[in-house]
Amino acid sequence: MASINSARILILATHGYERSELRKPLEQLKAEGAEVKIASLKKEPIKSWDDKNWGDSVDVDLTVADVRVADFDALVIPGGQINPDILRADQASVTLVKDFVASGKVVAAVCHGPWLLVEADALKGRRVTSYHSIKTDVINAGGQWEDSQVVTDQGIITARNPGDLDAFVAKIVEEVEEGKHQRRAA
Repeated sequence: MASINSARILILATHGYERSELRKPLEQLKAEGAEVKIASLKKEPIKSWDDKNWGDSVDVDLTVADVRVADFDALVIPGGQINPDILRADQASVTLVKDFVASGKVVAAVCHGPWLLVEADALKGRRVTSYHSIKTDVINAGGQWEDSQVVTDQGIITARNPGDLDAFVAKIVEEVEEGKHQRRAA
């Protein structure tokens, strides 16, 4: 079992991430004592999307190419429409998600973030939720979609929208403290 106050958590994001869906997990997980790093396509600040316009930026700690799954206990994927759409077109990002899923470590995606789980072929037969507009994508990828605040299936955590963030982060903490999850192949 891992303690959240010694956990290392990676947030995968790029330009157009939903501001609250990155900032709230970042701040809440740090407040719990976790070390949180942000990975992106380039090691330069990335700009958020905040209430129908571009928002502030956040610094990037490392590139996707520099990430070693062994160095982290969990992966968090914020949503927004732009962020996961760009990342799912990047093969290195999709491979990183696949590697986290295969490792049994916690993988958490909110809103449109499950698009990366779709692209990583990680949803077949798994219970999952997402923003309602990508429900069909999730179902077509073999996910068992449900309209719930937070859904967890063998350490893969999904949430619907920014209104679910407190429950989403609480579930990340719980799952990280449970440790690795034995997963069946999707």
